[in-house]
Amino acid sequence: MARKKKSSKNDKVLTLKRRLLAHNSPKDPVAEQYRTIRTNVQFSGADEEIKSLVLTSSGQAEGKSTTAANLAIVYAQQGLKVLLVDADLRKPTAHYTFRLENHKGLTNVLTRQSTLGQAVQNTEVPDLYLLTSGPIPPNPSELLASNQMKEMLSEGKQQFDMVIFDTPPILAVADAQILANQVDASILIVSSGKTEKDAALKAKELLTQAKSKLLGAVLNNRKIEEGNYYYYYGSN
Repeated sequence: MARKKKSSKNDKVLTLKRRLLAHNSPKDPVAEQYRTIRTNVQFSGADEEIKSLVLTSSGQAEGKSTTAANLAIVYAQQGLKVLLVDADLRKPTAHYTFRLENHKGLTNVLTRQSTLGQAVQNTEVPDLYLLTSGPIPPNPSELLASNQMKEMLSEGKQQFDMVIFDTPPILAVADAQILANQVDASILIVSSGKTEKDAALKAKELLTQAKSKLLGAVLNNRKIEEGNYYYYYGSN
């Protein structure tokens, strides 16, 4: 039994390392694709600098949180001061990915129980900071639509070069739409062989209705011959 538990623990650590691929294996071809996404985002901001991003998906388990974490990492690797915000106030995961505590986070800032500076945590990645979700509230959508959220975003853009929001699936709840309306741009994550075309189109429609600058879509979990995965960034 003891040997089984050890194996399970090792598997968990390995999974976490894979989630932070751009940090743990920066020369991996997939890590290079995250840098390509970063470059394309920067080119998209030729007319107006993009300093805040929402990443969302149409449904669960489509790679949204992994993409958000690795995109934040490659921005930090460029020497920028980056804040990754876990704005999924229903099923947060960022604190697990970065192995940090979640006693204080976004909800504490939005309810004025903490300042942004007090709630932000350092990560193992230089120049990358994390604002976890904090305690799960009974009214996530209302908190994200509050004036305090606008103040937090404004403060975040003043203190950091890039602020990236990991949000819930847009077809499930209104949270991603609410934030997409406030940030500079948004990216839709779709999963090869899983995301249905109609769902992706509906997600795009909702982001457009939110008057968000939708930069494009990231296609993940697309297998290639060598057994690797790649991420594709395309125009909407």
